[in-house]
Amino acid sequence: MKKDIHPKYNHIKAVCACGNEVEMGSVMSEVRMEICSACHPFFTGKQKLIDTAGRIEKFKQRYAKHFENKSKA
Repeated sequence: MKKDIHPKYNHIKAVCACGNEVEMGSVMSEVRMEICSACHPFFTGKQKLIDTAGRIEKFKQRYAKHFENKSKA
């Protein structure tokens, strides 16, 4: 194996929005996810809605300047 070309492999904890932590290995320093096997309806059999910021709010924040410029014109 060549030296100094491979990224550093870390043992990290991946954190879900529901609070579940999973130990795993990755080249990233941290992993945050919105849904995991502990809170996904397929695995739990229960419908549970976790909305961290809301899709509509994220969309409005992303395109706020575009809509503002369009309304001025």
